[in-house]
Amino acid sequence: MSSLAKVPVTVVTGFLGSGKTTLIRHLITNANGKKLAVLVNEFGSEGVDGEILKSCADADCPAENIVELANGCICCTVADDFIPAMEQLLARPVKPDHIVIETSGLALPKPLLKAFDWPEIRSRITVDGVIALADAEAVAAGRFAPDPDAVEAQRAADENLDHETPLSEVFEDQIACADIVLLTKADLAGVSGLEAAKAAIEAEMPRRVPMLPVTEGVVDLRVILGLEAAAEDDLAARPSHHDGEDEHEHNDFNSVVIDLPEVVDVDALVASVQRLAREQNVLRAKGYIAVEGKPMRLLLQSVGERVRHQFDRPWGTRARQSRLVVIGEHGDIDEAAIKAGLGL
Repeated sequence: MSSLAKVPVTVVTGFLGSGKTTLIRHLITNANGKKLAVLVNEFGSEGVDGEILKSCADADCPAENIVELANGCICCTVADDFIPAMEQLLARPVKPDHIVIETSGLALPKPLLKAFDWPEIRSRITVDGVIALADAEAVAAGRFAPDPDAVEAQRAADENLDHETPLSEVFEDQIACADIVLLTKADLAGVSGLEAAKAAIEAEMPRRVPMLPVTEGVVDLRVILGLEAAAEDDLAARPSHHDGEDEHEHNDFNSVVIDLPEVVDVDALVASVQRLAREQNVLRAKGYIAVEGKPMRLLLQSVGERVRHQFDRPWGTRARQSRLVVIGEHGDIDEAAIKAGLGL
């Protein structure tokens, strides 16, 4: 088969809470006849993003075309999960025109690109482009950059420590792999914040790529689909902190799933999540919440102390189960302390 016959695949990467799911929801609802399929990968055993995307499935992207992998990092489970999932999508009665992969917020994109060289799929798909999302407000505030004083203190305390923090490495690897960077939450960052975020990201880029401000995931599909980057053949231009390693691990991060009773006071829950971000260094929390007296489920998502929530759909016949996935760096996740902080 010629390269023109390959199904294009767009890899959407970005740090925790950068807006990947919001962007893909926009793609699904604005496909304009393009048949889409979506592969969603999450860090942790409890999937939330796949459920969000399936709620907006339509004729162009039916629910069966949205496949969720929640068994660990997609680039660490290539043989067991990624390859079979891609083969499953390609075997649909109506082959998709375009496949979108949403990586977990902690994934390194380059190992995933290497998987496109596997014989089972190489002749059938190509990486149309890698889209990296960066929270402009957070980047402008230096939230993903290590504190220089803290880094120096670590160096002084540990003579073997000669690398950057895990979070910065993940962020830099995602940026270095990108064909386009979308500066999300542009409305919150403002003009000065966008300029500061651009400068911070440009300092980490190995090559110049377009950077576009985006609010609520709204971007013209023609801007991010159809790039024809063939990124799997362009790996040398996408350096990684992990080049030369056969594999990488995510022992630096951990997640716990917390079951909650029905919530009476949503504002109190939000305050508790914000307090956990401060006191327990929680990076991300997300899940569905049953609110007493409300027939609809509450979708809650947080990045650090910034918490967003909305009622998204009725519980219907589903069990009214409140459940939060909480993600943080490995040494910071204390399940007992998190439960205590949530009043459990």
